Amino acid sequence: MNDSEMRDMLIDYMGRGFLDNIIALFRQDATVYRFIADMLGDDNIRVRLGATALVEELAREHRNELKTAVPGLISLLRHENPTIRGDAASVLGMIRDETSVAALQACLKDDHPGVREAARDALVDMGS
Repeated sequence: MNDSEMRDMLIDYMGRGFLDNIIALFRQDATVYRFIADMLGDDNIRVRLGATALVEELAREHRNELKTAVPGLISLLRHENPTIRGDAASVLGMIRDETSVAALQACLKDDHPGVREAARDALVDMGS
């Protein structure tokens, strides 16, 4: 399965509510962590909520693997949709990777108050 097919499958399955199956896949295959940003940036709210729940579940035992998702999540901080920007900030706070601090600090000046709040909360979670 190529990357495009894998990304599409993950988004489709998350949209159908197969969160437990996706969590199991992520626990077995570290190469799929890079698709988290694709799920979090999807138009379907069910996919985005599932992606957030996925990170929340994996952050306890798979924090190092989650770090591969950080570059994509940082790019979502510039998304046109403020909900997606805020969600990306929140998820970065869960991952707690120091490489995201500068990008989160930049979000403290975002035009949208929800994004600013999510960035503030993420920085607090990270101890910054």
